[in-house]
Amino acid sequence: MANIKSAKKRIKTTEKRTHENRMIKSALKTTIKKFETALISGNTEEAKAEYVKTAKALDMAATKSVIHNNKAARTKSRLAAKLNKALA
Repeated sequence: MANIKSAKKRIKTTEKRTHENRMIKSALKTTIKKFETALISGNTEEAKAEYVKTAKALDMAATKSVIHNNKAARTKSRLAAKLNKALA
């Protein structure tokens, strides 16, 4: 356990940031699953709407440095490819 005041503060801020990052990652995974579920069910209109939400969530997570920018771009690209394949 830390004795120094600044070290105690760092522990608290790290715990807070970790909690927020976990919430963002969890929500991101949920939106991706909703998109893929809509895609599997064959509902293309719903899949398009879910893709927009998922892309926005990925961009937000990358902006907040929860995930790397390249991971967000790669994931959006893969999801877009799945959507285009379903639409074709």
